[in-house]
Amino acid sequence: MTEKFSTAMYMDRGAEQLVEILNYYISAIVEKVLIFGGDILKFAGDALLALWKVERKQLKNIITVVIKCSLEIHGLFEAKEVEEGLDIRVKIGLAAGHISMLVFGDETRNYFLVIGQAVDDVRLAQGMAQMNDVILSPNCWQLCDRSMIEIERIPDQRAVKVNFLKPPATFNFDEFLTKCMSFMDYYPTSKHKNILRLACMLESDPKLELALQKYVMENILKQIDDKQLGGYLSELRPVTIVFVNLMFKEQDKAEVIGPAIQSACVHITSVLKVFRGQINKVFMFDKGCSFLCVFGFPGEKAPDEVTHALESAVDIFDFCSQVHKIHTVSIGVASGIVFCGIVGHTVRHEYTVIGQKVNIAARMMMYYPGMVTCDSVTYNGSNLPAYFFKELPKKVMKGVGDSGPIYQCLGLNEKVMFGMAYLICNRNEGYPLLGREKEIKYFMCTMKEFLISNCSQILMYEGLSGFGKSQILMEIEYLAQGENHRTIAIALTKVSFHQNFYTIQILMANVLGLDTCKHYKERQSSLQSKVKTLLDDKFHCLLNDIFHVQFPISREISRMSTTRKQKHLEALFMKILEKTVKEERIIFIIDEAQFVDIASWAFMEKLIQTVPIFIIMALSPFIDSPCASASAIMKNRNTTYVTLGAVQPKDIRNKVCIDLNVSSISKELDAYLVEGSCGIPYYCEELLKNLDNHKILLFQQKESEEKTNVTWNNMFRNLTKPTGEFNIFSLSKYDGVEEVCNLASGVRLRNLSPPASLKEISLVQLDSMSLSHQMLVRCAAIIGLTFTTELLFEILPCWNMKMMIKALATLVESNIFYCFRNSKALRLALKHNVTSFEVHYRSLSLKPRDMLDKEEIMFSKAEMPKISEFFSEDLSPQGIKEKILGFFDLIITKMKTSQEDIIPLESCQCEEILQMVILPLAHHFVALEENNKALYYFLEIASAYLILGDNYRAYLYLNEGEKLLKTLKKEKSWSQTFESATYYTLKGQVCFNMGHMVLAKKMLRRALKLLNRTFPYNFISLFLQSHVEKNRHFYFLNQQGQEGPPPEKKRLAQLYQQTTCFSLLWQIYSLNYFFHHQYYGNLAALMQVNTALETQNDFQIIKAYLDYSLYHQLRGYQGMWFNYEIMAMEQILNLPLKGEGIEIMAHVADTLGYIKFIMGHLDLAIELGSRAHKMWALLRNPNKHYIVLCRLSKSLFLKSRYKQLIQVLGWLWDLSVAEEHIFSKAFFYFVCLDILLYSGFIYRTFEECLEFIHQNEDNRILKFQNGLLLGLYSSIAVWYARLQEWENFYKFFNRAKTLVPRRTPTLLYYEGIIRYMEGQVLHLQKQIEEQSENAQDSGVELLKNLERLVAQNTTGPVFYPRLHHLMAYVCILMGDGVNCDLFLNTALQLCESQGNTLEKCWLNMSKEWWYSSSELTSDQWLQTVLSLPTWEKIASGKISIHDVQKNKFLMRVNILDNPF
Repeated sequence: MTEKFSTAMYMDRGAEQLVEILNYYISAIVEKVLIFGGDILKFAGDALLALWKVERKQLKNIITVVIKCSLEIHGLFEAKEVEEGLDIRVKIGLAAGHISMLVFGDETRNYFLVIGQAVDDVRLAQGMAQMNDVILSPNCWQLCDRSMIEIERIPDQRAVKVNFLKPPATFNFDEFLTKCMSFMDYYPTSKHKNILRLACMLESDPKLELALQKYVMENILKQIDDKQLGGYLSELRPVTIVFVNLMFKEQDKAEVIGPAIQSACVHITSVLKVFRGQINKVFMFDKGCSFLCVFGFPGEKAPDEVTHALESAVDIFDFCSQVHKIHTVSIGVASGIVFCGIVGHTVRHEYTVIGQKVNIAARMMMYYPGMVTCDSVTYNGSNLPAYFFKELPKKVMKGVGDSGPIYQCLGLNEKVMFGMAYLICNRNEGYPLLGREKEIKYFMCTMKEFLISNCSQILMYEGLSGFGKSQILMEIEYLAQGENHRTIAIALTKVSFHQNFYTIQILMANVLGLDTCKHYKERQSSLQSKVKTLLDDKFHCLLNDIFHVQFPISREISRMSTTRKQKHLEALFMKILEKTVKEERIIFIIDEAQFVDIASWAFMEKLIQTVPIFIIMALSPFIDSPCASASAIMKNRNTTYVTLGAVQPKDIRNKVCIDLNVSSISKELDAYLVEGSCGIPYYCEELLKNLDNHKILLFQQKESEEKTNVTWNNMFRNLTKPTGEFNIFSLSKYDGVEEVCNLASGVRLRNLSPPASLKEISLVQLDSMSLSHQMLVRCAAIIGLTFTTELLFEILPCWNMKMMIKALATLVESNIFYCFRNSKALRLALKHNVTSFEVHYRSLSLKPRDMLDKEEIMFSKAEMPKISEFFSEDLSPQGIKEKILGFFDLIITKMKTSQEDIIPLESCQCEEILQMVILPLAHHFVALEENNKALYYFLEIASAYLILGDNYRAYLYLNEGEKLLKTLKKEKSWSQTFESATYYTLKGQVCFNMGHMVLAKKMLRRALKLLNRTFPYNFISLFLQSHVEKNRHFYFLNQQGQEGPPPEKKRLAQLYQQTTCFSLLWQIYSLNYFFHHQYYGNLAALMQVNTALETQNDFQIIKAYLDYSLYHQLRGYQGMWFNYEIMAMEQILNLPLKGEGIEIMAHVADTLGYIKFIMGHLDLAIELGSRAHKMWALLRNPNKHYIVLCRLSKSLFLKSRYKQLIQVLGWLWDLSVAEEHIFSKAFFYFVCLDILLYSGFIYRTFEECLEFIHQNEDNRILKFQNGLLLGLYSSIAVWYARLQEWENFYKFFNRAKTLVPRRTPTLLYYEGIIRYMEGQVLHLQKQIEEQSENAQDSGVELLKNLERLVAQNTTGPVFYPRLHHLMAYVCILMGDGVNCDLFLNTALQLCESQGNTLEKCWLNMSKEWWYSSSELTSDQWLQTVLSLPTWEKIASGKISIHDVQKNKFLMRVNILDNPF
């Protein structure tokens, strides 16, 4: 049962469920025993030893009572099966007779044992029992009332099996029990009939409590004293079990075995104490006394636990084998997850360990007597050399299925076996060292310095276990190979530290060539020849011990002290090394250098001062302070000390793809491994093994993107690829077929149980803390990866702030928590792991966090202009424009100059709140199985990520919501229907943002149906609905001044969702070319306005008015749009100048600026955009601020107002850096590319823009904002096409091509598609030049696509000049001069009306060029590119802006004869 819960895939409630199941049944048994007059003497795992203490004359009747009790216990379990599918049964053995008790221990801890024939008999009886049996020992059968018992004989045994009781007809068992219990002093009387144990009624007695505390383990007492809740005392935990069995020469005599047990107990306790182990139980077991010892109890977990357990086992074995009267010592050691916790009844329970590993240790102890044995987990986890162990023949052990290999531990004294200590270099040529370029660079630099200088160099890599130190050394050993220098690489173990001079011994064995000698005589002969010139013959015996040779011992050496011998030996080694380095340099590589012994450190300190040698070490941080020589080496001026950092996320991704041999992995898997591994390679490997063990990884053949139909499930092509530099490695290509790795369906990675190895590591760190700090860390872990002190304080209300800050400071100093002063620093830390760095000094400080409060202040309405004054009837459009701009200026002035602060004191923290509050709440409710609440929060999370522009995260959490929706009962409740509607609305938004309009429409229609607002499917219902909505609209507009009561809460929630659906639907229908879709679009836009008016919410109404105005402008309806813009402005005049009111005003300025830009009113777009920029900057809302800066920069770009453009780009860059905002940074580089392509100067170099794309094209926000990535790819493709670099052109053009089908009615998409079409035009030019067969067809198709784009309702007029320019060029390439002229003139007229000076200048140059007779050379643009000036030169006045405007790309037309 323990095994099932410990290996379960999810960590939901394993320990709690196990405790519930165990204690449900065990407490039932305990209760029966107590009711029938017995008591529990000992708990031994899942076994109980019960005792009825009676006089001899009562024994006959009491045996009857105990048999009745046993049969009733079996009755509890009959036909019952645990919910988890575990069939639990009991077997019972009964014995009667005399017993003795032994008490032993020391001044701090006591134990007791019961011994005697009755104890042996009851174990034998229980051993004979099968499930549901009650077995009576021979003595018990002799003493019982045989007339009351029906039995069954057991073949060849004197013991018997009880079938049932057969009392006489007149027998009353209750009266019989009452009579029997009257002789028992400890049985509750009628006065205490509701009490099970009289011990529970004892009054407080400090002296008795102190005496009893000696029988409770120390770590449990600590937790009780710290007032830990009982639930925290039980857990499934990785531990190491050491089972010690002592067999005695005379088992039956207490006076004989008592002293032996006392001696053994005292020694075992002293040995365990050193390594934080504890004795959990002591009991007599199959003719011997057994000690159940545990390493790794809560609060006692320590590093190298397995090694300590083996070391303790060997020590105990050696000691107990020498104790008088002990005949045989047998020890079994096993490691793994067991249940540690409280079992029993509320009135009688004990702290114990239960699990398969406990059973394995016990069975090894009994089946392999007279030795120390361990299982394969212990063997592998010890990290000790294989020659410390010997594999034993497997035996079939009772109750153990497959135990795996069993090993005998031969002892932990290091044997000098030359060659075994060398670093095993299994470097794989096809497996690169990932993410350690910086660390290898340190080596290459130090190596170069060592080879050209004549002095020693030391390179030390420090890192925790799992950081890949050994892999770095393997790579270094490979790179260090070369002529004229020798590389010696060794790996030390924990026991090496205790072997004097061991490290130098191995070094010298290699230098002298002894590692290849097979026999001591061969070593002796080799030594003699190599040291004869350096050492007198009489001193050769100095080498005996260190090199295992047998030179005759001279008189001088026999009289020499140990210190003098060591000095002579060191002097000899120094001479040998001095001689060796004259012939070849030595590179000495030491892995696990923290285990270098003190004598070797001292020798190395002298060595580096005397002999030029290059020493490279990898070590874990020292547990204690390093010795003086080690410190001196670390501080040496020739030492480079590197602290290893974590591997970056891209390298983790690459590692996973190589380990799994796939071309790409699931994004969800990528995120899980990057976050879960914390950048530590070993953690990543263990997580992968765990996933594979649970069969979560699915390997599938990669599908072609073109062949895949887009559905909700495959929308994101849910795969992450390795980085570009990994193309040199062949990943999963068999016969040209690539494999990808996905996750099995329905897997909840977040709730997955961590692998035992990682749980072990975390518990070591957790147990090193005080109990209060542990509580703090546990609570923080429940909140999530990031948290605020305020949220933690809410969870722990009993703490005061001073106590909290003190505890947090300690945890920060210990590198358990990391403290960030602001959200920027936090986001940066989450995106990039700390890299390796060279250490000169260490210091940590905790900076107090500033506490800031927000305050909202309202302006008087009297200060706001009146509607009648604002829009008087005699005002011209120009006057209205000035009034609107003046209004926004007034608002900005009020915001800046008000004495009362109405501006937020800090930036918007939506993302932080999302990650630190809402996300943890959602996962918290999932763990509690409160799926309704969890669903609500997951939908909130998805909505928030949509606002933040992260479509992929929104998609992920909607899938989490979908899983929860399926678990809910099919109820027609309002709340469940509404949550379903919200779910489909959000799915529709994701599909819309991703350009999958058919899916989006389907989702939105379904949402509206659930919201009781069906959208028409056919013409009849369309026209009927249109008529109804027009009447509703007329009614709402006439009733606006007479507002009725606002809708109730539920109705309002529905209306908000409906407005979102309608807003998206009219945009979707506007994308379609079919004439009837305009009617659907018009209806959706009208329904949005009507629904918004019904809400009576200012923001919804204003947003709907502005959307309706934009819809009419894009459709070309001249009359209506102006009225709705005026109505929107009238609406904001009613708003108070406070929190939401100011944000609505900023939104109106922003949206009006967007509308004016898309309609081509560039001057007005700039005016409104600049005001919106000021307002969002003051409101400190970066998510809105960057959008308005992006739009403003495009308006200024088209107007060729470069000075202001560069200023806006500067703001955009600062914002992107301050907020770590990838989208605004990407748009910044998009505009920089536009400047290069169309403005004729350099603001950022092409190489910098290209590097940004290479580094960030896989960013999940950019990747799924297809318009921006489409624009970036297309701009790069256009650049290469202009330079005639067609191979590079195709690379980026094809990437852009995959994004084209994802059409969205957004500015970014149209910017991107126009760049893409320009690339197509340049490619057509190439086709015509090369006289390609399909050039004519390509030209016709391209012209149709350009015309279709112009005709599309959602294409804003601002794009028309560029589109007509491209159409003109296609026409001239195709020889159609008439249409070329028409398109050129149309484009020029549009530029004139819009004020688009950039395109106008280019059009005039094109027209002049195309009409001229001169030819354009193919490298003219290349010459222009090479001479492009930088903005600095233009700003300084060295180059005129008028000269810069001539740096335009002129499309060649000398392909055909000029048609004009």
